[in-house]
Formats: sequence, structure tokens, C-alpha cells
Amino acid sequence: MFDITPPDKTGAPDIQARIDGKTKPPGALGQLEVLAAQLARVLGDNVQISRPAMLVFAADHGIASAGVSIAPPEVTAQMVANFAAGGAAINVFCRQLGWQLEIIDAGMLSAPEVSLGVTDCRLGAGTGPIHKRAAMTPGQVERGLNLARERVKAHVAEGSNLIGLGEMGIGNTSSAAAVMAALLGLEARDCVGRGTGVDAATLKRKQMLVEQALLLHMDTLNSPTSILASVGGFEIVQMTGAMLAAAELGVPVLVDGFIAGAAALAAVKMHPHCRDYLIFAHQSGERAHGLMLQHLEAEPLLDLGLRLGEGTGAALALPLVQAAANFYREMASFDDAGIEKV
Repeated sequence: MFDITPPDKTGAPDIQARIDGKTKPPGALGQLEVLAAQLARVLGDNVQISRPAMLVFAADHGIASAGVSIAPPEVTAQMVANFAAGGAAINVFCRQLGWQLEIIDAGMLSAPEVSLGVTDCRLGAGTGPIHKRAAMTPGQVERGLNLARERVKAHVAEGSNLIGLGEMGIGNTSSAAAVMAALLGLEARDCVGRGTGVDAATLKRKQMLVEQALLLHMDTLNSPTSILASVGGFEIVQMTGAMLAAAELGVPVLVDGFIAGAAALAAVKMHPHCRDYLIFAHQSGERAHGLMLQHLEAEPLLDLGLRLGEGTGAALALPLVQAAANFYREMASFDDAGIEKV
């Protein structure tokens, strides 16, 4: 479905030599040097970030009605209206940092008013409750991947060469935990966390329901797409598709937190070369996110204790990506500056 070519690694020694030849001690810019090398492999030597686009996918989850969050399902639509009005954290950060923000309805309980300007990529009116039945059909998974591909293609056609991904959906940490457990062969207790900040009793119920979901769908958890159909979320499916589409187009992706990380696990399982295009913005406050990042062999750029979602961590990481690109492109070499190499 997606044709992803890995970045050409034959030029890696030249890229590293260019980084090492800058007017600094070797390795002195730390993780920025690793990031600069990744960007140069993906975008070429004249790496420059243009029109960064933040795609925030919103969807509802049937499991939310079982009380796995501090907020009721109606809050998804209320927050999307807040996004559309420009009042959420993601709006503030995107305005400050220069992101092009698009809010996408991947499948909320009810469609937002057309006047809000939310993009319609609906797969349904929320997923099925995963502890009772499948989240969606295989056909919905396929359609979601394709819809996300079209959104990414549209932004790349407008000149974007960096995609950021975020989400909104009450109950989606439960779905993400189930996806993570199924993809990595882990127990629910290793993957379920407090999400929006639930108390101990709610956390126990949440873990029980995810365990129930994994047991219910045990016979169908045998491929990334069947896992997404069984226990995924509409926004998780579309973030997966967005990552695969960006990689197919040779564009790097800034991955947000735990929910986007579950999508990244699915994308990498589907197409391992997709991993070369993923930049992990931050380690969130969600308990299992660190384990998820370990499995993805990812070193996040930030660790601020964020657990909001919305793409906020990805948005905040943009200046670091720009700094890595800019030093690679603009910083003088020892030869340029006439300085004896350290």
C-alpha cells in the first residue's frame, strides 16, 4: 500500500565529516548532531525546514463510556471546538513557532459544524468499545490510512517538508496501551497508565478493561492492521497513515507522545524503513512511554513531563529541529574560518 524507500546511507560518512568539520569540538552539539545527520540523510545537504505542518487528528472511543478518563466523551468535541477557536495549548504553540495547523475529524461522536473549519476525514461516529467488540472494520483501517495519506500529500504539495502529528480523543490512552501491548507482546499492566490523571480505582478498571480487550481479540492480533482494527482508534490509524505517507514522500515526521508513539509502533511494524523518517519529540509523563521509546530505539529531544497530547510536545520541538538544520547548513567549518582544527 505504501512504497517507502530508505534514505541513501552511502553519503553518511560525508555527512558526519561535514558535522565534525564545523567550528566546535567533535560531538559538542550532542543530540543536535545526531538529528542534523538524520535530516541531511532525509532532506539532502541543503537541509532547510519549510512550512512545517501540524496535523491534529480527533476521534472518539467506545471504551470512554466505561469511565477510563477524568473527562466524559463529550469533551473531545468541546476541545476540537476550542482548537478551531484558537484557544488551546496547541494553537498557542503553533502561532508562536510558525506551524501550519490543521485540525482533522477522524471520527468523533458527532461531526463538528462546518463553520469551524475542521477537515472531514471521518471513519465513523467513534470506535466500538474494544473490551466488547472490534474498534472498527479492516475496511475502515484501509480508508483511514488513505485519508491520512491525502492530507500529508496536500501539505507537501504546499511546500511542507516537516510534518508534526498530534491527537485528541477521550479514552485514547486505553486504545494506545492496547495497541502497544498487542504489537510488542506485552501485558496490559506494562502499558496502561494514568492518562489524563485518573485515580487508583479508575486506573485499575482501565487496566482490567484493556486486559479484557486483549483477551477478547486474541485470535485477531496477528498483524499491525488487524491490531488497529481490533483495538485501535480512528486517530491512531490516521496518524499511522500520515507517518507512512510522509516517509513515502521523503519527509521527516515529528512524533508527539504516547498516542502518536503507538501509531509509530504500528507504522514501523508495517514498514520498518519508516523509522528512518521519524523524529521523537519528547518523552511524556505517561508511564509506559519510556518503554515504548526503548522499543523504537528512540532518543526523545525533550523531557518536560508533558501529558497533554494535542501535538504540543512535537510543536515545542520544532526550534530544535530548525537549529539542527541551520547549524548543518550555515555553521562555518574550520577551513572556512581559518581556525586550526580541534
